[in-house]
Amino acid sequence: METLLMIKPDGVKRKLIGKIIERIENAGLEITDIKMLQFTREMAEQFYVFPESWYEKVGNKLIKIFEEKGLDIEQVYKTRDPIEIGKKVREALIEYILSGKVVAIRIKGDKAIEKVRTLIGDTDPLKALPGTIRGDFSSDSIEVANLEGRAVYNVVHASDSEENAKRELKIVFGY
Repeated sequence: METLLMIKPDGVKRKLIGKIIERIENAGLEITDIKMLQFTREMAEQFYVFPESWYEKVGNKLIKIFEEKGLDIEQVYKTRDPIEIGKKVREALIEYILSGKVVAIRIKGDKAIEKVRTLIGDTDPLKALPGTIRGDFSSDSIEVANLEGRAVYNVVHASDSEENAKRELKIVFGY
């Protein structure tokens, strides 16, 4: 089984490449390809593809978070429409990936997707356990990122399914 682990622009800028590669190798996973690249807008738009239902779900979730905090979501996202908010979240992800170079790592191994997801930790760095990549190297949080209308700076991305791994690997490696 193959998967993608990508060191995002914040991880590259902070010179975490070697530390992250070491963790992959220490986990007994095989790196079969690696490259540093700058995403184009076209690549980023292909990379961040979501079903239509995702936009409304994300938008409604953010509206609820803002309401619970007594904050006006319109001040940050310039709309109250959940679908439009979801689209702005996607655009923030695209802008984040375009903000600098990334390091794409093709990884092979038994249960590679599951193992890499365990290595990186929770998407929200504040919930990621110590000993995971995000738990050790990121201090951002989804909450702060949402309140600021930006993507969470969580150092790495890893494919979450076999289908997404194949699609994402094709985008960054061309095969």
